[in-house]
Amino acid sequence: MVHEVLDKVAQAPTRKEKIELLQRYNTLGLRDILKGSFDDSISFILPPGRPPFEEDDAPAGYTISSLQNQTKKLRYMCKGGPGETLPAVRRERMFIEILESIHPGEAELVILMKDKKLTGKYKGLTKKLVSEAFPKLIVS
Repeated sequence: MVHEVLDKVAQAPTRKEKIELLQRYNTLGLRDILKGSFDDSISFILPPGRPPFEEDDAPAGYTISSLQNQTKKLRYMCKGGPGETLPAVRRERMFIEILESIHPGEAELVILMKDKKLTGKYKGLTKKLVSEAFPKLIVS
């Protein structure tokens, strides 16, 4: 799970090890979370903070869906994306449905990404580090 990868990255003692971990666990879900968090060209059109939603209490791996499967829906939450013309209530409901279908740790990541607050949660995880690990991921 992506939140477990980021926990490992935060615990890695050196910058080199952090980069190696990001590259070793390179998945679509990880890249989407990092891009959404650090790419200034991506802006989410959702209210700030944690929306009211019911966390999925299924054990890891047994949730309705996965972050990997749900990240494609996040484009509906972005300024300039296909969801920009949706009524705000519909867009917010879609966001809550995403959060309710994935592991609570992953849902927390999605909320932090939306609010561009991932750096504060994971020690050493910065835009510069992500750019070094994935040079073409973030548009400057």
